[in-house]
Amino acid sequence: MSTIAIAAPPAAKALLERKDLIRVLSLLDTDGEEARLVGGALRNALLRRPVEEFDIATTATPETVVARARATKLKSVPTGVAHGTVMLVVDGKPFEVTSLREDVETDGRHAKVRFSRDFETDAKRRDFTMNALSMRRDATLYDYVGGLADIEARRLRFIGDPAARIREDYLRILRFFRFAAAYAEGPLDAQAVLACLRERDGLARLSRERVRSEIMKLLAAPRAGDVTREFCETGLLGPLLASAPHPARLIRLLRFRGDAPSDPLLALAALCVNLPEDAERLRDRLRLSNPETQRLVEAAAAFVTLHGLEKPPPLPTLLRRIFRYGRQALCDALALAAAESDACPAFWQEALAYARAAKEPRLPFSGADLLARGVPEGKALGDTLKDLQARWIEAGFPDDPRRLAELLEDVLRK
Repeated sequence: MSTIAIAAPPAAKALLERKDLIRVLSLLDTDGEEARLVGGALRNALLRRPVEEFDIATTATPETVVARARATKLKSVPTGVAHGTVMLVVDGKPFEVTSLREDVETDGRHAKVRFSRDFETDAKRRDFTMNALSMRRDATLYDYVGGLADIEARRLRFIGDPAARIREDYLRILRFFRFAAAYAEGPLDAQAVLACLRERDGLARLSRERVRSEIMKLLAAPRAGDVTREFCETGLLGPLLASAPHPARLIRLLRFRGDAPSDPLLALAALCVNLPEDAERLRDRLRLSNPETQRLVEAAAAFVTLHGLEKPPPLPTLLRRIFRYGRQALCDALALAAAESDACPAFWQEALAYARAAKEPRLPFSGADLLARGVPEGKALGDTLKDLQARWIEAGFPDDPRRLAELLEDVLRK
């Protein structure tokens, strides 16, 4: 494919209006060196997506980048010098600057590289065509692999031979599905899916932290439901989760939530959590944090009580569930139950709205209150407080002082 050098489309050219970006490009694009904006910033701009990260490729070596930054009193952070990467910080905004390079050898995850001065070689060592564009500060856009056409068609393709790209870094199997969910439309590229299947053994080399990162990003993507279903159908996703996934339930959850902000942890629960034990297993498989695991465990505990229901419980009884499981857990469980039943969504939406808005009951008594009334410490104190709590729940969670005093006196007389 011949090199394409064209005037950048307006959406890409608009990035050059950023003074901080121009400052970095000007610093490195002089005195025999060249620098270009590359990768995700251009892809997102052309797709009309938010641009949050800026990557710069340059012919300058990391030592030259650091020296030039120091000469202009620009902060530099050597984040990955062995692979040619230096972070420059302009007005608090980070810019990742990487020297042009080519792989000498790779073990399927980490590569040994040597620096080069060839932008085309650097572009062709990247993963997907839509990630391989580059742009000079004079707004010339370079496309060596047909990335511009693929962006316009919302098509995700590996650069060159998909299997060869995957063997360079097996994380690209997960990135393929994640990028398809985030940026592409239509059917997945058949050659790419076949290559993912043939190279599946390489997934065992990936750290669980990286697997977690890619799966959570996939579940937060616009096409998470459809692409996750196809991911499951390949047989590649289930072993990573150590469970049988439920893509149909995930799709129904996303449909139920509609335009609500993405919630990848709840999506993960819809995909593969039925019982609290499932959440505990995911902690190990995906290296979930303690708060993430706790949310899934509590949601699963509340969800168990809703399995098989076509309609939610009566609204007044939801207060008892809020008290027992907590508001977050019950809201998660109601959403999961709605996705499981796929019936009467309006009723489930009503129940969810009620659970979100209802005042969360808090037991208005403590052990200190009973001690002050002469109840001895130990088993008697625990039993009395438990009895008082049961009576308070049965009374409908009153907060009127007179009614609370009556409940307390009734328990003390007993």
